[in-house]
Amino acid sequence: MARLDKKSMLCPNCRKLISSDESSCPYCGISNPGARWKKGVSRLSLRDPSDIITILLYTNAALFIVSILLNPSSVGLSANPLMFFAPSNKSLLLLGATGTFPIDHFHWWWTLVSATYLHGGILHIFFNMIALRQLGPFVLSEYGLNRFFIIYTLTGIVGFFVSYLAGIPFTIGASASVCGLIGATLYYGKSRGGFYGEAIFKQVMGWVIGLALFGFFVPGINNWAHGGGIAAGITLGFLLGYHEKTRENLLHRILFAACVLLTVSVLGWAVLQALYLRFLYNPGM
Repeated sequence: MARLDKKSMLCPNCRKLISSDESSCPYCGISNPGARWKKGVSRLSLRDPSDIITILLYTNAALFIVSILLNPSSVGLSANPLMFFAPSNKSLLLLGATGTFPIDHFHWWWTLVSATYLHGGILHIFFNMIALRQLGPFVLSEYGLNRFFIIYTLTGIVGFFVSYLAGIPFTIGASASVCGLIGATLYYGKSRGGFYGEAIFKQVMGWVIGLALFGFFVPGINNWAHGGGIAAGITLGFLLGYHEKTRENLLHRILFAACVLLTVSVLGWAVLQALYLRFLYNPGM
C-alpha cells in the first residue's frame, strides 16, 4: 500500500474528505480550507444535525424547571388549564422575559433572545415544543443545520422586537421562533413551486390560519410576535436560501456560530442573574 504523504481532513464547508494542504476544496471551491480558524468554525457543527432540535427541547424544559424552582411557592395551580403550573411573573422577569417593561425600565435588550426559551405554564411549553418537533425537522432538512438555527434565533428576536414596538409590556415563549420556521417553510413551498412545493405551501398555510384563529379567540396571545416571526422567516428564507438553491457556505457557518454564542451567553447570564437577584441580592423577593 502506498504511503500517504498528505494529511486528510473534512472540508469545513462541504464536509467532504480532502487534503489539508489544498489551496481550495475540489468539491465546493472554498479557499484555504485547512486554515485553523475555518476548522474552528466547522467544529461547532453537530455530528447529527437533528440533535439541534433535541437540544432546543431540553433547553426549553430546563429553563421552565428553573423558572419554577426560583419561586415554587408562587407557582400557579389555577383551574384554568392555560395558567396551570405557571411560574411567577417575577421568576420570568428575572430569567429574561421581554417587552416594554423589562426593556424600557431596565434596558434589558438581551431579553429579546432569552424570552424565546421561557414559558408561562405546562400547556404553553407543551404546545410550543410539539410545534417545534413537527416543523423543525422539515426546515432542518431543507435549509441545513446552520440556516435552521439562524432562522430560529433571529426570527425570535425580530418577532419580540415587533411586539415591543407594538407596546406589548411582558411576553415570553418559543412561538415567535416557531412562527419563523413557518415563514421559512412558506417561502420554500412558494419558491420551489411544482406539486410538492404547492402541497407544502398549502399545508403550512393551514398552520397560519390556525394561529390567526387561535390568536383571535384566545386572550393573551402575542399576535405581533407571531406575525413578526412569520415575516422574518420568509425574509430569511429568501436571503439565506435553501439546499436546492444555495449550498450552505462559510458565511452560514459563521452566522450559526454567532447565534450559538449569543444564545449561550444570554441564557447563561440570565440564569446567573436570576439566581443572584433571587437568593443573594434580595432573598425575600
